[in-house]
Amino acid sequence: MKTDNYLDDCIQSIREIVRIDSSQAAALPGMPFGKGVADCLEYFLKLAQSFGFETNNYDNYIGEAIFGEGEEFAVLCHLDVVPAGKGWTKDPFGGQIEDGKLYGRGTMDDKGPAVICLYALKALKDAGFRPKKKIKLIVGCNEESGWECIAHYKKVAHMPDVGFTPDADFPAIYAEKGILHFEMRFDLHDAPFTALSGGERANMVCDFVCAEGAPFDPERAALCGVEAQGSDLIARGVSAHASTPEKGVNALEKMLRYLAPLHPQLERAHALLFDDCRGLKQLCDETGSLTLSPNVVRYEQGALCIVADIRYPATYTQESICKRLDSFGVPYSLQHCQLPLYNDKDGFLISTLQRVYREKTGREEAPLAIGGGTYARALKNGAGFGPQFSDEDSTIHQKDEYISLQNVRKLLEIYTAAIEALTK
Repeated sequence: MKTDNYLDDCIQSIREIVRIDSSQAAALPGMPFGKGVADCLEYFLKLAQSFGFETNNYDNYIGEAIFGEGEEFAVLCHLDVVPAGKGWTKDPFGGQIEDGKLYGRGTMDDKGPAVICLYALKALKDAGFRPKKKIKLIVGCNEESGWECIAHYKKVAHMPDVGFTPDADFPAIYAEKGILHFEMRFDLHDAPFTALSGGERANMVCDFVCAEGAPFDPERAALCGVEAQGSDLIARGVSAHASTPEKGVNALEKMLRYLAPLHPQLERAHALLFDDCRGLKQLCDETGSLTLSPNVVRYEQGALCIVADIRYPATYTQESICKRLDSFGVPYSLQHCQLPLYNDKDGFLISTLQRVYREKTGREEAPLAIGGGTYARALKNGAGFGPQFSDEDSTIHQKDEYISLQNVRKLLEIYTAAIEALTK
């Protein structure tokens, strides 16, 4: 099916929706995640209505566009984004196009793919396609910060059993690691600094930490990658998605390594959370090794509080991981948990997505297991499917996030074909 006729309009719609800052903000009446997120959902649903689709807005938690009748099938996307962070060379909410790239927070994760899937539905509808299933294009507003949107949807609507989410990698994702976000508290009443803070979110590799009032040792600072800025010490890193912490540079690791000789608790924090002295990162199965990424830090009331992200192999249990954390001997609390996802590689969903990907790209690639947590977990039989191609650098959760115009074209073709193949 030809989709090029929709390309220019699709690109323009991505530019417009990216200009809305939909990072989570303080709740307002009728807007549980803030005005920006509510405005973004309104934009998307109005666009869907203009295409002739039935839409529902469930209390500004989550919305949907519906196409067809019959057994339900889900395409799960999200419209909220992580904060822009520092270091951008383009306006993170500008929708700027330069050198064949459309820049902005959410262009890849996940506003761009959400808009592309909406245009895929329009292309199918305009071509006279009549799906044998009720396609629900569901757009959540709290994926990056806790999944309250999905919990709300399951209370007020019916979640399909089967579907995919364009919020991962290509080809099809058959398994996702389990996720734990926890806060560990280290007793530090005699800290060698007056204040310490850094990091944006648990699921973003920490790219900036500031320590106030700490002694400066030029030689150790140079070795650790820490710099003086007035009376403060600064550590800078490179942000990345916490599911792939090796793609970033953790500023908190630099700062703790510098501060470790100044206090036993700081040395302990570095050893447990970065040196892996208890061997957590040795846990492994076919879905990969456990990753541990400490990403947010603050000092308050005599305690060093560190929020960390764990992605554990899909055949392990949450209980087994918590037992390992118990062995650290440091108080901690769980903030967010998602159980692993594990699907049949040869089942209809994965095999169909694999076939479409192969036909549209000419690539022979095996289905994947990933550390990222996607909406696929909200389904009994769900899969991640793009938008990230394996041979291209990812800018998701990083500065200067972008989607190439060439990939908008590719994705529009791939998602149109996938939705058709799965619902005909």
